[in-house]
Amino acid sequence: MRMHKKRHLEPRMEACGELLLVRGKPMPNLKEAAETYRALFDYRAVFGREAPTELEVGCGNGGFLLELARREPEKNFLAVEVCSNVILTAMERTRAAGLTNVRFLNIPAEILACYLPEGSIGRIYLNFSTPLPGTSHAKQRLTSPRFLAIYRALLTEGGEVVQKTDSEEFFDWSLEQYEKEGYHVRSVTRDLHHSAEAAGNIVTEYEANFLAQGKPIFRAVAVRG
Repeated sequence: MRMHKKRHLEPRMEACGELLLVRGKPMPNLKEAAETYRALFDYRAVFGREAPTELEVGCGNGGFLLELARREPEKNFLAVEVCSNVILTAMERTRAAGLTNVRFLNIPAEILACYLPEGSIGRIYLNFSTPLPGTSHAKQRLTSPRFLAIYRALLTEGGEVVQKTDSEEFFDWSLEQYEKEGYHVRSVTRDLHHSAEAAGNIVTEYEANFLAQGKPIFRAVAVRG
């Protein structure tokens, strides 16, 4: 179902301008942009300090990242979300919370390399990414080889991808892709909330809904090869 545009979207986006680093595509062709366009961020200028920087791909309404930013104020956090309607909520929540260590990118994840320097991200979070079932959509999944190549370039040495999902089929497929693309999978949990890894876990809104339905949560940590 198509999402209705939020009321006063543009003025509200402008009001969050100090949090929004970039919006939209620099050129119509995503492949050309990803390969040729560069406007790399200086994190010291963006955040006013040097600190470890982490990224959430597909931040949704921002609940996970806001809690993480509260718990770890010594780190910088970036969030990418392609939908303006959705990222607006995350930015307004961040502004209301007074958090200064979070910034947003309203862009497709395919062009992250246009803005984030290579080897600059310590951890990438993939929380309940759309599984996109069916082979015709495989390239669009956020753990497909093309995205894993993007993450590898962005991650620091020893940097990690942390994935959570309720879809066992998508999870198993993702584990195969990590191995094929040279990542070292150091942690696999098939029922997060009945495991040792549950301590300290931040429950997202999607996660709470799945738990209420009795679904297990799958989690993996893959280290850049």
